[in-house]
Amino acid sequence: MEVAVASRALAVWEHRKVVGLLVRRDLKVKYQQSVLGYAWTMLEPLALTMVYFFVFGVILNADRGMPAEAEAYGGFVLFLVAGILPWTTFGAILSEAPRAMLTHSKLITTMKVPREIFPMATVGTKFIEYILTWPVLLVFVFALGGHFTLMGLLVWLPLAVVLTFMFGLGVTLFLSSVNVLLRDVERLVRILTRLLFYGSAILFPASMVLTSGIPGWVKTLYELNPLMGIFQMHRAVWFPEFAELTPSTLALTSSVVGSVLMLIIGYWTFRRLEMSVLKEL
Repeated sequence: MEVAVASRALAVWEHRKVVGLLVRRDLKVKYQQSVLGYAWTMLEPLALTMVYFFVFGVILNADRGMPAEAEAYGGFVLFLVAGILPWTTFGAILSEAPRAMLTHSKLITTMKVPREIFPMATVGTKFIEYILTWPVLLVFVFALGGHFTLMGLLVWLPLAVVLTFMFGLGVTLFLSSVNVLLRDVERLVRILTRLLFYGSAILFPASMVLTSGIPGWVKTLYELNPLMGIFQMHRAVWFPEFAELTPSTLALTSSVVGSVLMLIIGYWTFRRLEMSVLKEL
């Protein structure tokens, strides 16, 4: 088993340029007839942030879970931006994951390359788009008085990015293979995406749930969601001094273990169904 995985990993590495070509092609096709082009990558999450801030920050007062001292670090607006930008990327991965193999069906059946390359290209495209959203985040950071810390830059940021795309790759490997054989998966993912959005503390601090009067087992289950801890890490880059805004030990463990397990399950499923998928394509 280990030998087979190692040989496939080596084959993927040898064909890494194919991943780069697919990523460049996908980005070019997506924006080729757009007037604003890559600017949409920044404008869409910016517009979402403004809408959610008005609805949840102004009307519903969802910032009441924020520590008062956090206002000096960017407050609820920076909290929202730091969560919405990575969620936009992950949500896009979830949206395109089921069709990762179907979209490249002609290439898959004609090119002699490891098939893992195609789900990797889907995730790689979203990784580039995530990087392109950073100017938006940095504008908010400097405008609102946010600041960097060594803990945030050297620990939380790398860990958050690695786990986001490790989890995303595992999900894409899993969904891209299963959806070829069971097309209902794509519709189920749309529902799941909505549930995960509101279940991962994107629009409000997780402390609002953890300090509420709901049963303890529900709080534990809430923290076991790997995505909640991952998005808390994205926020902890800018709010590392606030325990309410950084992942607890349980949430951190769940994120790391959950991301590793998702990648293993996704890859195992992908390899197990590979021949069936090829016949269907």
